[in-house]
Amino acid sequence: ATINYDSTAERMGENKTPLMVVLLQEIQRYNVLLDEIGKSLVDLQKGIKGFLVMSPSLENIFDCMYEGRVPAPWLKAYPSLLSLGSWSRDLIHRVEHFNRWAATLTPPIAFWLSAFTFPTGFLTAVLQTSARKEGKSIDLLVWDFTPQEQAVVFPPEDGVYVRGMYLEGASWHKKNQTLMEPSLMELFCPLPPIHFRPVEQTKQRPKGMYECPVYYYPQRAGTQGREAFVVVVELRSGEHPSEFWIKRGTAILLSLSN
Repeated sequence: ATINYDSTAERMGENKTPLMVVLLQEIQRYNVLLDEIGKSLVDLQKGIKGFLVMSPSLENIFDCMYEGRVPAPWLKAYPSLLSLGSWSRDLIHRVEHFNRWAATLTPPIAFWLSAFTFPTGFLTAVLQTSARKEGKSIDLLVWDFTPQEQAVVFPPEDGVYVRGMYLEGASWHKKNQTLMEPSLMELFCPLPPIHFRPVEQTKQRPKGMYECPVYYYPQRAGTQGREAFVVVVELRSGEHPSEFWIKRGTAILLSLSN
């Protein structure tokens, strides 16, 4: 079922915050996707029963489903390398994430970044919120990142907690809160929630940090219509200098392949 856009927008009233605007945009995009999937499946059933002529696009959807691949029209909302079964389960969780937020109008304690079809839009909205609150220009703000050792129970006073990120090409030292060598056969390492806090830009940045690129999914180059790069997160580089992790191609992924 789609998320009720009209009811959500009505309950928000006139003075919508930047985060509310992002929520409505995400609801719109997911509803378009859910409608597309629903129509495809209804048409496919009719085609199989002989009530509808199977067009090339319907045949393609049939082939994809038979082979366990996600049909290309369904990937317009956001890119993914998951198989159809995993993608479907992931989609249910994504829609639930926004459904809960829409139902209560209370933002989640920790935001699942990969649930957003456009995470950069969400991060810009967080910066806008902080800029308005502080009465500063958004151009003067940069991110400060603090990994959380404990489970987060309450939202932060400023910025947001972000969850659901994975390290590729490194592991995470929980006690020291630094990057470390991955163990044998460890391809990905889940990161703890990270506090993304907007702060005023200063020339001095802390030493011993690795500027870790964040990608939406494992295909780092993205596609023609959509780049995969999202943001840079600064993480403490640990025993190795940042150059070591650069050569390793260490990055954060918001979603994985199967």
